[in-house]
Amino acid sequence: MASSLDLEREIETQNALFNELRLSGSDPAGLEEVKKKLGELKRSLGQAKAKAAADGSAASGSKDAAAKKKGRILLKTPKGTRDYGPAEMFCREYVERIVKDCFTTYGGSCLDTPVFERKEILAGKYGEDAKLIFDLMDQGGEQLSLRYDHTVPLARYLSMMGGTNTQSKLWQVGKVYRRDNPVMSKGRMREFSQADFDISGTWDPMIPDAEIISLVCTILSKLDVGEFTIKINHRKILDGIFEVCGVPSEKIRTISSAVDKLDKLPWADVKKEMTEEKGLDPSVADKIGEYVKHKGGPELLDQLLADPALSANPSAKQGLEDMSLLFTYLSAYNVINRISFDMSLARGLDYYTGIIYEAIVEASAPPGFKANPPVDPSSAPSPAPKKKASKKVKNEDGEEEEEVDESQVGVGSIAAGGRYDGLVGMFSAAAAGDSKHKGSIPCIGISIGLDRIFAIIWPKWVEKGKRSKETMVYVMAAGDGLIVERMKLVKELRDEGIKVDFLAKKKPKLPVQFAAGERDEVPFAIILGENEIKEGYVMVKQQKWEMIDGKKVKILAEGDEKGEKVDRGQLVQWLRTTRTWKEWEDGKL
Repeated sequence: MASSLDLEREIETQNALFNELRLSGSDPAGLEEVKKKLGELKRSLGQAKAKAAADGSAASGSKDAAAKKKGRILLKTPKGTRDYGPAEMFCREYVERIVKDCFTTYGGSCLDTPVFERKEILAGKYGEDAKLIFDLMDQGGEQLSLRYDHTVPLARYLSMMGGTNTQSKLWQVGKVYRRDNPVMSKGRMREFSQADFDISGTWDPMIPDAEIISLVCTILSKLDVGEFTIKINHRKILDGIFEVCGVPSEKIRTISSAVDKLDKLPWADVKKEMTEEKGLDPSVADKIGEYVKHKGGPELLDQLLADPALSANPSAKQGLEDMSLLFTYLSAYNVINRISFDMSLARGLDYYTGIIYEAIVEASAPPGFKANPPVDPSSAPSPAPKKKASKKVKNEDGEEEEEVDESQVGVGSIAAGGRYDGLVGMFSAAAAGDSKHKGSIPCIGISIGLDRIFAIIWPKWVEKGKRSKETMVYVMAAGDGLIVERMKLVKELRDEGIKVDFLAKKKPKLPVQFAAGERDEVPFAIILGENEIKEGYVMVKQQKWEMIDGKKVKILAEGDEKGEKVDRGQLVQWLRTTRTWKEWEDGKL
């Protein structure tokens, strides 16, 4: 039953509608219908208030006891979320800058969509993962859910544009939400950041697909994620394989989801799920196993083209032709060495229609598994790493949940995506109330998991002793504090685009000012004094820090202990021509 507050809002809205129709002389039948609904709402409100009164008297005793217990609040973030401190955010912003720069380099334009959508927009798009969608409480008559990804909101946006924006490259960076069991240390959370780049519209075949794969290779090459591989497959090839092997059409999506677990589970476990849980005939599962064991490059394509059963299947044939053209373009982009044509890659989301892919690194797989493991259905599977017995623990709300051993979990893929040619049309058809509605816009995109990339990069960032601020200059004063003169110099430098700070004290001692600048590892200390101001120069001391035996150690970069005398009028130019400044611009500091 709706709350009293919601019912009162609905009654107010219905009253306004009734008065508007009455004054405008509308159709009596329509007026009577509104009046009837208004009466029903008022009856429901009366019932709700009566129930609330009864519940209130019964609960008054327990509320007093609960109030005493509720004397203190628990200071923590919700499950699956976390705060990021300034140093961590500096690293995260560095990652985002690289990603966004690559997005614009590839011709992308920025898009922003709401973090929550109407529930019906998200429904039926995520297959078995639909249970992970966060639903919100009824908000004024709208059933809402937090967005699960950026892809469905983009498709909704394109559909709302009415097909006018038929060719575009759009990118979006923002938070998405999944009610998953979190593994915080591996960047797997309930609230996390994704960066998406999508190409929409009708283009010549496989050119946008190659662009997307080239883009993700460019981004990962610029980030310190280590060696990476782009696993790639085609849903039409996979669907053709399922048809050739005899999978019933109604089971194709669920079997596809099972196959997609082969990077985390041995074949024996996947086969068991397909046969015992999904009800697939074991002989059919064995046939699938003979196909999904294959992975390689262009040579695998030749092998599949020689398979008479696949060549005779229209879906598989189209997929193989697409892959042949794609490999030609990927060779032109010089990224073919990063590609693994992996027949076990399935991507469980319901909206994919063509090329699918995901980027993996060594840390993607759980301990004991390779990131891109072989699949051999004819032999006994390699023993999986021993799992600690899972146990139930109580959370702060007293509810039981399964405890996750984070040491036995991998980061997973750090980027993934594919072609989804029917999603925009699905929305257009639903809006038109016509399942045969024509108006789909072909799309292909990539989602980059920024939190998973951060989980890989951050330990390396700390190990290398990277800075956590961009402040380049710290203005100090000897003697009387010279607060006004310090402010004037700070203003001059900031007007020239230099990131500068100073100690917000009128008469600080010089050692205290040095300590403040060194805390942020600021490379230039500019020292003002009475004589320097009169004669029009400043003293500049260059400093840098290096990791020695695991500890940050300060060393002088240039000049002697007192620093270097620099003409005030030439200060900005002098700073920008120093080796220290250039090393910062090159990302070495």
